[in-house]
Amino acid sequence: MKPSVARSAIHTIVREHQQLSAVVNGMTRFVESNAEGAHRPDPMVMRAMLYYIREYPEQVHHPKEDKYLFARLRSRSDELDDVIDELEAQHVEGAARVRAMDEALTRYELSGASAAPALRTLVNEYAAFYARHRRLEEEIILPAALRFFSALDWMELDEAFEANRDPFNGSELQGGLDRLYGLIVNTVGTTIE
Repeated sequence: MKPSVARSAIHTIVREHQQLSAVVNGMTRFVESNAEGAHRPDPMVMRAMLYYIREYPEQVHHPKEDKYLFARLRSRSDELDDVIDELEAQHVEGAARVRAMDEALTRYELSGASAAPALRTLVNEYAAFYARHRRLEEEIILPAALRFFSALDWMELDEAFEANRDPFNGSELQGGLDRLYGLIVNTVGTTIE
């Protein structure tokens, strides 16, 4: 999405979507590499990707969307209620999907190749799920926010999305998550879309 008006919150949301997309692409490469059998990456790489998703998108990004973006849109118009309901439900479903992938990864680590197909299925389903989720937010919600929000709304949203990036209230961990993201991207060779 290329917003017609530069808004810090929109840039933050889209950048975080791009980062999560790169991690999800890394997860699909991980399971594809396991299926090919030529070079099997260390399961710790997949575990790091799941950790990143649990700690940043699930703990920071999605709650901020729910609290600031979706709630404000609901207060401005009821025409998006069904879409917002769906996105909020997807935030809950996404966390459950991450737990399921984590459990499947543990089974893979314990059982080996026989558990790889189940992990591959869950990862591919998550990738499709996340792509649909991202499209709804970027093609429907963000353009609606540009249409409905006032300058004051944007000031508050920009502040909310620029602040509190660290889920544990310490810049050291934020730096750690940034390094983890960099490690994931370098290890699996993904790039930001």
